[in-house]
Amino acid sequence: MIQSLHTLLYDDVEKKPAPREEILNVLRRFLGNGRADIRRDFEERRLSGIEAAHALATQADSVVATLAKLSELYNPTSDEAFCLCATGGYGAGLLAPFSDIDILFLTAEEPSKAITSRIEFILYALWDLGLRVGHATRSVQGSVKDAATDLTIQTALLDLRPLYGDFTLAQQLRESLSIALQNDNLSKFLQDQINERFNRHARFGDNPYVVEPNIKEGRGSLRDLQTLNWIGRAALGCPITFQPGPLEEAPPLIPTPAFASFGFITSREAHRALRAWEFLWTVRLHLHYITGRGEERLTFDVQPVIGGRMGYATHGRQRGVERFMRHYFLTARDVMRLTHVLQPTIIMGFQEQHGEMSSDVMPGPKNFCRIANYICPPTPNTFEHNPRDMFRMLDCARKNNLKLHPLAIQQLIRNARYAIELRDDPETSEIFLNLLCEPSADTTKAIPFWLPILNETDLLGRLLPDWSKIVGQMQFDSYHIYTVDEHTVEAVRIMGQIEAGHMADEIPFAYTIAKGLHSRRVLYVATLLHDIAKGRGGDHSEIGADLALTICPQLGLDPEETDTVSWLILHHLLLSQTAFTRDIDDPRTILDLADTIQSPERLRLLLLLTIADMRAVSPKVWNAWKATLLKELFSRVAEVLEGGLAATEQDGRVAHARELARDGLASLLPEETISRFLALGYPGYWLGFDTDTHMRHAHMIHKAQEDNSDIRVEAYSILDRGVTELTVLCQDHSGLFAQIAGALAIAGVSIVDARIHTLSNGMALDTFWIQDRDGQSFEDPHHVERLKNLVEQALLNTIDLKKEISETRHKGTSRRLRAIHVPPRVVIDNTASDRFTVVEINGRDRPGLLHDVTTSLSEQSLQISSAHITTYGMRAVDVFYVSDHIGMKIIDTARLNKIKKVLLNSLTPQTLTNDEHLAVL
Repeated sequence: MIQSLHTLLYDDVEKKPAPREEILNVLRRFLGNGRADIRRDFEERRLSGIEAAHALATQADSVVATLAKLSELYNPTSDEAFCLCATGGYGAGLLAPFSDIDILFLTAEEPSKAITSRIEFILYALWDLGLRVGHATRSVQGSVKDAATDLTIQTALLDLRPLYGDFTLAQQLRESLSIALQNDNLSKFLQDQINERFNRHARFGDNPYVVEPNIKEGRGSLRDLQTLNWIGRAALGCPITFQPGPLEEAPPLIPTPAFASFGFITSREAHRALRAWEFLWTVRLHLHYITGRGEERLTFDVQPVIGGRMGYATHGRQRGVERFMRHYFLTARDVMRLTHVLQPTIIMGFQEQHGEMSSDVMPGPKNFCRIANYICPPTPNTFEHNPRDMFRMLDCARKNNLKLHPLAIQQLIRNARYAIELRDDPETSEIFLNLLCEPSADTTKAIPFWLPILNETDLLGRLLPDWSKIVGQMQFDSYHIYTVDEHTVEAVRIMGQIEAGHMADEIPFAYTIAKGLHSRRVLYVATLLHDIAKGRGGDHSEIGADLALTICPQLGLDPEETDTVSWLILHHLLLSQTAFTRDIDDPRTILDLADTIQSPERLRLLLLLTIADMRAVSPKVWNAWKATLLKELFSRVAEVLEGGLAATEQDGRVAHARELARDGLASLLPEETISRFLALGYPGYWLGFDTDTHMRHAHMIHKAQEDNSDIRVEAYSILDRGVTELTVLCQDHSGLFAQIAGALAIAGVSIVDARIHTLSNGMALDTFWIQDRDGQSFEDPHHVERLKNLVEQALLNTIDLKKEISETRHKGTSRRLRAIHVPPRVVIDNTASDRFTVVEINGRDRPGLLHDVTTSLSEQSLQISSAHITTYGMRAVDVFYVSDHIGMKIIDTARLNKIKKVLLNSLTPQTLTNDEHLAVL
């Protein structure tokens, strides 16, 4: 290939190179045609990911070496030794389409002007060709010195590969580095690599199961495999690779993970390593080609495209993109398991060779061995002969507060398949439940939380086959940020945090409830199994409840415990759906909920499961407002279940609320004003707010009357609930809700709840609970004033709402989120409330959605009593309690069908960008 380039670039190879621009044009065509051929062959699956990456590296070799040769003719000659080398991933013989070409200009001494001119010629030409180049110029001695103090440089030189010039310089550098990396330095190198991996995981996310992973730097990524390569070679005494001879004579072989052939791992493990290496490189090349840049994050918008190109089609109820991402997450888990298996063998082998074994193996508890504060099996085949010992060792570590030795984890991974024999073993089940229910918040414990170990070693999947079906299972939405199994592990961890009181400042009522539980084991098993049926199609709550009837007896739970676990799984979404999408001031809501729950203990269990489940979805899902709603709902249902005041007995409550308001206002407002205010509200108003809010409303109405103002807008931040309460007082009229919602959309505000009250004097007193983009209340006074002004302008019709909302929409949603399809859905329910028709809309969230929907409701002559706004990632779930113009339910079938049709139309924007249209398709 290099020789063919020479033919194109020289009239006379020795004396007359072509003009520079002609050279660049030839090289551009060479690169363009070659890259196009490689991409076509890769995308048509004639080349694997590794083969394509190697082909790109080989092509780059030709260009770099050709420019190096041309630099001799374009610049003053010199007798100085000079060698151009590839380093880093490029030096290893692999190059992603948009990765940097890392090169080292290696000299014997400080470079002269002649050498510097040649280097500049090469670099300027590479830049003019549009290539991304990482470069350094060092002497052999300087390289060794810099490598000793900089791990990045040291790592880049591990795969040093000479491309052009005096190869003896590269050989000298290799030998010097090999000498430098001996004994203490080599031991330090191994530890530095392990520390670097730990720090890298912390930077890019220590959790490999986030739904938009970094495939190069994250945990379970390509870099982890490369780290195993480096420490494996170092332990064998050959950390530096070197390919002697000219490129034309000795092209490098297609690189594979060297550790797969070290003899440290089994043939099955080696096969998995090679399979992971190939898969990750294939995904990475697709990612670069699709995005057109060096993107390493597998975002939502590219996942379906890559899945489709790699042949992942929809199978049954599982979408192709979900099958592809599950393969990715299982591959990441394989890489982590390889790390657990290989690293201790490498490190201990190195220590034995250098006499560094510092801790003796001592007899430990229950016939296990103890190394310092670690426990491990006595022999490598202990678990194969007696699988029960795997769980006995874990139980022993738990009781004696010992850590698991790396060799113990290695043996658990290698022998996890034998746990299949323990599925009906009572002793194993008892140990498993003890591990599951072990408090996860005690940081003084050697291992405070056991479930990640059980999951990563695959003991959990082997013991509970239904668990293995959710490992790596993702949901293609922007709401859940973890895979199903990782979400569940996180939920169990949070349950331990709640129980220990570590979240008492955030959710104190949950801690109080957790302290008095009588069914602790039931709660932890229900948390473990609450999403066990996801990905199977149908209602995962119903299917999971049925599965629990089989799994729980297997784990040793009695019939009563089994029944409770099954019930909790069946209803684990009940409280959150009711609190966030129903009017909890409606008596029917509370009575229906109490009728379903029936037991105070079940209510307590369900609340704790709901909190742990929500907190484990994403750090942004839970906020103080949602905590307030759940607490209020819990209190009202608990009151009914414990035989307190029935939810339908309103008269006494209304009178009591009025008296409290009168007492609070007695010294603040004139008696006549107070009496007039107390006569304004209907029962729903008095039951919908607390006394402090009633008093704020009284002052607001009084000021409006004093100022003779038709419109008054006030805002009050409730910090402990994480919301700002925006109250609007004005003459009631059709479309009022839509006007206010439009103004708030322009301001980029999220409405989380709303109450609409028409007073007896015909004035509307509408209350909106709002948050900023981060789910917090508004604290900046200037921002609050802007919100109030926008609402007033909207009500006075001094701003064009449609135009302003349209401009807000043009800012658009990020491309990666547009890939998530949210089908529109409208559900109308006349049984959920005695007084109102409940309309629930589901659709893709967008600026102005609430304005569009409420405008449609207004056009259908519907009056909104309350609105409950919830978003799950890109999916908006908005629920409205509505009536007709005389306050009655809508029962006419034809009218209901028309309302549904109009609302479905409002859920779809009238104009879509090309990208948005493709995302919907």
